[in-house]
Amino acid sequence: MYRWNDKSGTPLVLAAGVLWGTVGPAQVMAAAPASPVAVGGARILFGGAILAVVALARDRGSFAVRRDAWPPVLAAAAATGTFQAAFFSAVDRTGAAVATAVVFGLVPVSTGVCERLVLGVRQGRAWWAGTACAMAGVALLMAPQDAVRVDPAGIALGLVAGCCFGVYTVAAKLLTGRGVGMAAAVSVTLLAGGAVLLPWTIAALPALAAPRGALLVGWLGVAATAVAYMCFVAGLGRVGAATAGTLSLVEPLVAVVLAVPVLGEPMPAPVVAGTVLLLGGLVVVSAPRPRRRGDRYDDVHATGAVKVEATTGERP
Repeated sequence: MYRWNDKSGTPLVLAAGVLWGTVGPAQVMAAAPASPVAVGGARILFGGAILAVVALARDRGSFAVRRDAWPPVLAAAAATGTFQAAFFSAVDRTGAAVATAVVFGLVPVSTGVCERLVLGVRQGRAWWAGTACAMAGVALLMAPQDAVRVDPAGIALGLVAGCCFGVYTVAAKLLTGRGVGMAAAVSVTLLAGGAVLLPWTIAALPALAAPRGALLVGWLGVAATAVAYMCFVAGLGRVGAATAGTLSLVEPLVAVVLAVPVLGEPMPAPVVAGTVLLLGGLVVVSAPRPRRRGDRYDDVHATGAVKVEATTGERP
């Protein structure tokens, strides 16, 4: 079984997931006339600007990024920009609950695969069990119902967004071990990702400046971007990338909870069953497991490239 040193990052990752879970419902509730891509771009530009100000106020030298940190920074930036466009378009096409469930049902798999390819980390049985529950939950949430809007293009965009989340998570995990100021690094990835979407954002400025658009961008930029991303990367420094990906499944749970009573989206039996399975996967992965002498662990240290094996339950 392969686990990371410190599970105290779990509440931080869960907090990020809760805040991210408000994104889809907030977009639907606001009914802003701006396009989904423009909203996504404005969100990460605003959130990135907030984190940049915070980073500069704390340490003006925090943006002096080491040369070896640029590849993960650029990968995270590309993933962030693509994620925003794909996710917001998916919500627009297929509804907040379904779109969020599709994205974050795929997140554990995409993150686990990326972590395996980039960091060489193999996942334990608990992770696989949690992932299986998650995928089963997504399948049920996607089950066609008369009252449920399932758009094939929206599902495809959700799958793209889910893959981008995995890339971002592993890239951020690499950054946590390279002596980089994380507020500065996250702000760079957000601003760079937002720059890719800038043409759509500029074109929609009048709609974004309208009261509904401004309130939506304000909430998404502050709570669901600046605060959420910092909670996520802070927790990511203490748990594995794949574990963080699975813990992020709290997001579709929050989205479903908000979408049903607040937005009036239906909650048929398959959606209820899918929600239960998603919650089950989250519990399996986050529940502490006893360490036994003689167990083997792989601890991927800060660089993400060095593995140390211990033949006992004690950490090196």
